[in-house]
Amino acid sequence: MTKKVILVVLDGLAYNAAEQCMGYLQGLKAQGATTLYKLQCELPSKSRPLYETILTGVPPVLSGIVHNDVTRNSNQQSVFSLARESGLSTAAAAFHWFSELYNHSPYEPIRDRHTDDLALLIQHGCFYHGDHYPDNYVYLDAESIRIRHDPDFLLIHPMNIDNAGHSAGADSAHYRNTVRISDGEISKYLPTWIAEGYQILITSDHGMNGDKSHGGILPEERDIPLFVIGDGFSHQPDAAPKQTELCGSICELLGIANHNKPVANKTLRNTHAIEKPYITAAI
Repeated sequence: MTKKVILVVLDGLAYNAAEQCMGYLQGLKAQGATTLYKLQCELPSKSRPLYETILTGVPPVLSGIVHNDVTRNSNQQSVFSLARESGLSTAAAAFHWFSELYNHSPYEPIRDRHTDDLALLIQHGCFYHGDHYPDNYVYLDAESIRIRHDPDFLLIHPMNIDNAGHSAGADSAHYRNTVRISDGEISKYLPTWIAEGYQILITSDHGMNGDKSHGGILPEERDIPLFVIGDGFSHQPDAAPKQTELCGSICELLGIANHNKPVANKTLRNTHAIEKPYITAAI
């Protein structure tokens, strides 16, 4: 059964900050409306490599997107390409690196910032190219796209948490307060999305360290949250999902058949580790 999916990637959000500072999402958790999991991001813990991992299920050392300066189209199957092959519609309000990975590379702002092209993998997009672009604008861009185009899969990617971490470090009031602000912004839209039956994943690409950076193996750099909302998830509290499984899970929710056949990545429902609970519900 096909369900519409919204994926929110809160760039640079460490697990501890999500757990401690996101009062609205924790309120939903207390009411049983969302389940929170702790994931460990793949390596290196950098943005562009992990955008590719989230959308393809392929670790950076295998995808070849191993640092932020790899400027080319993805050569992997992604949620976007698989959705388009299945006749589903796609959209994004996100940093321009997503446009470079799945639409045009290199990014040309005049051509690519506002995208409406049914032939592209991301058909409808509003892409930005400054880390300081306000999160509230990203959510407004995304909601405008959602209302106008009603996509089956919508990616939303705000950057202000990551920008705050690079400015002040993870152990700072600025970083934590930016997380709180992001929680408040998403609270303006989540009730509508929930009421309209979307399956929602809220996660991060990587965390943030006290050196105002990321890229290594420290827990604060690798431990990230995953909130899931919707009846398409099993909400098993003891599940142990992996970042490489998010692509497969989204495809399952979208009703895309045989999405894992050409590549060896596992999904959260048909993993070979039978003893592990799944985060997507049996359909």
